[in-house]
Amino acid sequence: MKTINVTDITLKKLAEDRAISLLFREKSAIANCADLLGAKAVELPAIKNIREDTIIYKTIAQNMQHAVLAIPVGFDKEHVASAWECIKEAKQPRLQVELPVSTIQMEYTYHVKQAVMLEKIAELVKHAKSYCEDVEFSALDATRADVDFLISAAKEAVANGATLITVCDDAGVSIPAEIGEIVAKIKAAVSVPVYVQVSDRINMGVASAFAAIENGANGVKCAIAGKDVLLVGEFSDAITACGARIDSAIEVNTTKIHTGVEDLLSHIQHENYDIEDSVNAKKKILLDSDSTMAQVAHATQILGYDLSDSDIGNVYKALMHVCEKKSGVGAKELEAVIAGSAMQAPSTYHFQTYTTTSSNVANSMSQVVLKCNDEEIIGVSNGDGPIDSAFRAIEQCIGHHYELDDFQVQSVTEGKEALGSALVRLRNNGKLYSGNGTSTDIVAASIRAYINALNKIVFEEA
Repeated sequence: MKTINVTDITLKKLAEDRAISLLFREKSAIANCADLLGAKAVELPAIKNIREDTIIYKTIAQNMQHAVLAIPVGFDKEHVASAWECIKEAKQPRLQVELPVSTIQMEYTYHVKQAVMLEKIAELVKHAKSYCEDVEFSALDATRADVDFLISAAKEAVANGATLITVCDDAGVSIPAEIGEIVAKIKAAVSVPVYVQVSDRINMGVASAFAAIENGANGVKCAIAGKDVLLVGEFSDAITACGARIDSAIEVNTTKIHTGVEDLLSHIQHENYDIEDSVNAKKKILLDSDSTMAQVAHATQILGYDLSDSDIGNVYKALMHVCEKKSGVGAKELEAVIAGSAMQAPSTYHFQTYTTTSSNVANSMSQVVLKCNDEEIIGVSNGDGPIDSAFRAIEQCIGHHYELDDFQVQSVTEGKEALGSALVRLRNNGKLYSGNGTSTDIVAASIRAYINALNKIVFEEA
C-alpha cells in the first residue's frame, strides 16, 4: 500500500486570513500539534517582520521533533539567507521557492513573462540549494497555467536542484479530474516526488486529493483549521474509510486528530480568532452623539485600523459633526469618516487623467496619468472591468502592488447626475489605509480614492 505524506499548512493559511492574528505561543502550539499528529512537514508563512518572525521561527525550529520544517524564500536572492537563518537549526529544514506559473498571476503580481519566470525559478532554486539540500518548488496557481509551461517550470526547478514539486490549486475552481490530469503530466515529466495543495472552496477538496493520489501524487497538503482548505481531519476520515480503494494510507495519528485539534483550538483565545464573531462585531457598531472617544477608538480597532491618538481625535470630531445630522453612525459611515479624517497626508501622487474602454465581451483597458514631483507617469493595464483595470494601471505607475482590502461605492446625491462616493482600503505591512473620492464619474471617484489611500502609505513610509 502506498504511503501518502501529509504536510501541514495551518500557519500559512491562518496568516493569509486578515481576521486572524495569532500570538507567539499560539503559532508555536499549532506547529507542535501538527508535529505530534504525524505530519511529515510543517510549513511556515513567509517572513514579513524580519526581527519578530526570526525569533518566532527559530523557536519553532528548535522545538520541531519529527517533521520537516519548511519556509518560503521570497522573490529575491537576498531573502533566501533570511529564510535559511530562521530554520537552519531545525532537524530537517526545507527551503521553498513559491512562484506563480499562470499568465494572469505572473503578469499581475510580478509583471514578468514566461521566459523571465523560468529564469527566476532557476535562479532561486539554485541559490536556495546552496544553503539547503532539501528545496521545494511550489507552482502557484498551477491549475490556471498553460500545461506546457507548467511542465517546463517543473523541469527547470528539478534541473537546478529541486527535490520536491508542489502543484497548487489557488483558484479553487478545478474539478478532481482536471487536477488528476495535471499531476499525471508532472509525474511523467520529473523524477522527484510531486505533492498537491488542493482547495476546498467548492467542497471538492477530498475528491481532488483522491484524484491526485490516483494519478501518482506522493503527498497532500492539509491544515488543522483555515478557510477554503482541505482539513486534515476530513482527509484522514476519507482515507480511513476509502483508502483501500486507491491503495493508499497516511501515517498520522487518526485517534488524536479530532481530540487533539479541538483541544488546541480551545486554547487559542485570541480575540480575532473567530472570524464570524469578528464580522458580527462590525455589524454591531453603532455610534451617536453620546459616544466617548474611547468607544470611537475601539470601533476603529474592530474595523482593523491602527490609528494614532491625533487621528482618533480627528475622527471623533468629524463623527460628532455627522451625528448632529444623523441619530446614529454604523460601520460603513464610520469607514467613510476615517477615510476623510484620519492621517490627511500631503499628495505625493496627483491624479491627472484616465482613459478606459469597457465591454461585456472583452477585458477592459485603462490608461491612467499621474503626476509626481512635476513628472508625468503613465500606466496602462487591462482588467476585469474599468475600475479593476484602472487600479492595475495605477500599480504600473508606482511599480508596486498593494493589497486591496475593501472597495465600496455609493451614491451621495440623487438623480441622473448623482454624485458618487468611493471608499478604498489598502493594506500595507498589516496596516490599513483608507481613502475616499467623489465625482459624478464613478471610475474617477474610485481612482481618486485609491490615490488618496496611496498617498497616506507613501507619507507614513517617508
